[in-house]
Amino acid sequence: MNAEIRRAGLDALFRPGSIAVIGASDDPRKIGGRPIRYMLEAKSAVKVYPVNPTRSQVQGLTAYPTAAAIPDQVDQAIIAVPARQAEAAVADACAAGVRSIVMFSAGFAEAGDEGAAAQTRIMKMIRDAGARMIGPNAMGSFNTADRVFSTFSTAMDRGTPAVGRVGMVSQSGAVGSYLQNLVISRGMAISKFVATGNEADVQAAECLEWMAQDPDTDVLMLYMEGCRNGPALIGALRTARRMKKPVIVFKAGRTEAGQTVAASHTGALAGSVQVFDAVLREAGVYSCQTLTEMVDVTYVCAQGRLPVDKTLAIVTVSGGVGVMSTDAAMEAGIALPPVSEATLAEIQKELPLAVGLNPVDTTAQTVGDRAMLTRAVERVLRDRPFGSAMLFFANAGRNARDMEILAGPLRALRAEFPETQLALCVQTTPEFRSQIEGLGYLVFEDPVFCVKALAAAAELSAVRRRPLVTPQIEALAPVALTSSPDEARSKELLAAAGLHFAQERVAANADEAAAAAEAMGYPVVLKVLSPQIAHKSEVGGVALNLADATAVRAAFDRVVSNAAAAAPAADIRGVTVAQMIRGGTQTIIGAHRDPTFGPVVMFGLGGIYTEVLKDTVLRTAPVTHEAALEMIRSIRAFAILDGARGQEKADLDAIAGAIVRVSQFIAAQGPEVESVEINPFIALPEGGVGVDALIHVKA
Repeated sequence: MNAEIRRAGLDALFRPGSIAVIGASDDPRKIGGRPIRYMLEAKSAVKVYPVNPTRSQVQGLTAYPTAAAIPDQVDQAIIAVPARQAEAAVADACAAGVRSIVMFSAGFAEAGDEGAAAQTRIMKMIRDAGARMIGPNAMGSFNTADRVFSTFSTAMDRGTPAVGRVGMVSQSGAVGSYLQNLVISRGMAISKFVATGNEADVQAAECLEWMAQDPDTDVLMLYMEGCRNGPALIGALRTARRMKKPVIVFKAGRTEAGQTVAASHTGALAGSVQVFDAVLREAGVYSCQTLTEMVDVTYVCAQGRLPVDKTLAIVTVSGGVGVMSTDAAMEAGIALPPVSEATLAEIQKELPLAVGLNPVDTTAQTVGDRAMLTRAVERVLRDRPFGSAMLFFANAGRNARDMEILAGPLRALRAEFPETQLALCVQTTPEFRSQIEGLGYLVFEDPVFCVKALAAAAELSAVRRRPLVTPQIEALAPVALTSSPDEARSKELLAAAGLHFAQERVAANADEAAAAAEAMGYPVVLKVLSPQIAHKSEVGGVALNLADATAVRAAFDRVVSNAAAAAPAADIRGVTVAQMIRGGTQTIIGAHRDPTFGPVVMFGLGGIYTEVLKDTVLRTAPVTHEAALEMIRSIRAFAILDGARGQEKADLDAIAGAIVRVSQFIAAQGPEVESVEINPFIALPEGGVGVDALIHVKA
């Protein structure tokens, strides 16, 4: 199916001019009656054609025995029939020439092999007809601007939703419906909604991409449980970033055990959850841990004013709130730059017990005159620019007199500081909440939730300002391997791709090992050479710091016999004799082909620390030099590479260069190359050198 047809199908999903409801019910409470009822209540201009062979009218509208019998062009068909009737309904919809189908019907791939086979037959009909489908087992979609409600969501029972600017994509109908209510209860309104069900055809990523380009949508919410097309999701997220639309994501299923590739540390550490996190982080979206957090962050972004930087001013009437808010700010990575002593002195002229430079605690002195509180806020905001400000006013929002006093000064503050994101943390009534929001303020009750949401918005704002870079894949020759090579061959292939390794030679016997050591100079390292033995130290296949020929010969016999005993089926080809690299810091640079998202590259501390500390970072491959430097700086133990406690600083550019080369190597290979790893890569004060290498090829 070409891109034009795919796009036209999505247009017909979200913006149809006419809809046939196959399985239409005269009962507005039933699934087949709800979309008709919703569009009638909304006075939708969309033409709705009920299809029910047993009735001449449905909910006051003329009914037709089949969709094909409708005399006009039909853009979309809603299918709300039992699973046993669904195939006939799809055939009818295709005969009517629809461009999109919304299938409420359940009992397909989610219900077992028989249902999966029926779903396959349905998809063949739809593809042959050049149509698109949401579902099966889908809650459907709606578009508030055009009053299109192809859904049976019970959230609609509260009334026709207002036209908004928040786009919502959910893989779960129940979660999507629940989120609708949370968003609406928070005072926001939705532009487009879709719950994708089984995703036999249209997937969440395609809907997100469509909404990212929708001029009626400013902020995007995405609830995901899984992803079958990683590149499509990455493309959609990049489109949203290019369109400067914040994306807030909740990824469920965080405790699943990701897939592993037993032959490499990289595969074991780059499970699906970790890769998913890396993709979201790299795309610049905000990843939430709870639905409450998801709604909070969306609420901040939906106001249309994102913080200009990651600085926060806190003015509070409570010292305790100041402490907990400071903790939250530090955990969320948002700065609390202090105001000047002179500004605090000015505040103390009116409020002598006020303390702190940020947070500024006015204490309870303002209870008798709330105007003193807003004057303190004014002085703080005039002291220096802030991206955001949180004003904790406790219970003032429940007091009509307080709100009367505060309304004017709050309006003046909003006008004087138009670029600053202002949030009022206060207990209030629905009436006063609406009044405060009408003045251009965010309203929260929990100060910690408020600080975290402001920090998230500040990060999304920073992402929007950063340029979007798409690294190009270099034209490297594919390795064309049918089985995993041994260490020596792996190093040859990686060296040809631009990686630097310690000098080494292959030795088939003890005499060759001693001659190699004499030629390159002592001390040396011996490692058993076998394509079947990936982790040589675990089988006693490594000997370090060998200072003469006698030690080399003894080590040869020892490592070969140890390996043979531990892995009797292994093809042992001798040993590698390599320079003993002194000093530096051991790191790991690896790459892995994720089954969903494709090539990813990994960096972290190497050697024995790799699996013990698991201090690694992932990015999709390939990466730029700047992105590689960012990876290096983002590990928890970066201080070790940066010269902590008097150590020599590592050459970060050399490490970054190696990360780039490995990322280019995996990106240029075919799917048979599952992983590549250099562990350790010794980071030196000048340059860096690989010591061990592995390429794993799918059997």
